[in-house]
Amino acid sequence: MNGFFEALDAQDKARQIGVIATDSPAGLAFPAHTHAQAQLILAIDGVMIVRAEAGSWVVPPGRAVWVPGGTRHEIEMAGDVRMHSLFVAHEVRPSLPRDCRVIEASALLRELIVTAHGLPADYDLNHRAGRVLALILDEVEIAVPLALHVPMPRHPALSALCTQLIRSPAEPVTLESWAHAAHMTERTLARAFKRETGMTPGAWWRHARLLLSLPRLSAGVSILELALEHGYDSPSAFAAMFRKVLGMPPSEYLRRK
Repeated sequence: MNGFFEALDAQDKARQIGVIATDSPAGLAFPAHTHAQAQLILAIDGVMIVRAEAGSWVVPPGRAVWVPGGTRHEIEMAGDVRMHSLFVAHEVRPSLPRDCRVIEASALLRELIVTAHGLPADYDLNHRAGRVLALILDEVEIAVPLALHVPMPRHPALSALCTQLIRSPAEPVTLESWAHAAHMTERTLARAFKRETGMTPGAWWRHARLLLSLPRLSAGVSILELALEHGYDSPSAFAAMFRKVLGMPPSEYLRRK
């Protein structure tokens, strides 16, 4: 773990912009830390949980979290994760976001970041490598922040229950079962959960399962299979919740991808 952060520190000093690729097993956590440079954390495969003072996000493949330089944050792997991290010094592009946010990583942005990982360290901003990196920043700058994210509670017991659901979204859960596992009354758990996330446990379950279904939907998995995988009673129930949260049916979401 120390070697990983030493490598990041070395990159911070050596380059104003660059990409690091990391493969991490399920359950691995990068403890709270900061970087001098801003960081865009892109999930290539697997699901991450990113926490910062401004909020917490479940990050499935195809999405990324922007963390400004100097922001204290931590990352937990909810499954086996392959991620790419873009680091960029503030002076390279001062107009980049100053707040933490989740963005949809377009196909172009994903391919550019993967390409940038193989670029030489002694790049020239006036040649191909530099133009690739500049285009990455253009894409980040115009990316629309996503309102759809699932806040993670900081309370250890509640966080553990949420992480368990993320890893196994089809597992049935009830307020009673969560309260028992957290050694709380149902009322205490519901109040604590609402206070820490702004959502009721039931609303959180629905949003988390829906968000986690998006990568599988994009991969061509049927609505029936997705409904069963994510704890819905029927495809129509899944489609109805999809429309309620995203404002469109699954078929339209796929056309926009």
